[in-house]
Amino acid sequence: MIMPVVRTGIRSLLEEQNGWKVVAEACDGREAVEKAKQIKPAVAILDITMPGLNGLEATRQIVENVPRTQVLILTVHDSEVLAQQVLQAGARGYLLKSDVGRDLITAVDALPP
Repeated sequence: MIMPVVRTGIRSLLEEQNGWKVVAEACDGREAVEKAKQIKPAVAILDITMPGLNGLEATRQIVENVPRTQVLILTVHDSEVLAQQVLQAGARGYLLKSDVGRDLITAVDALPP
């Protein structure tokens, strides 16, 4: 789960980019899905281990209900099997939390419009 202080850091990192705006934050997977349905963001960044509804299932639901939203998954688990599951769920990318500071902007920027 992405703790509030970490979400604040991710928000700051994203909003430093010219023209980028964080439009919502969620505390759990169900809230992430509901906010995605309402707001229809260009990108949703989800933690794989969210409470209530894990990142894989939240990804499936977002992709099904808001197909234009590109999903990126953050995780502490460096696993080829998990990476395959993330992509099969419909996420466009997979990023280790340890690499967020270095690679998040590049990962979001690489997503198709």
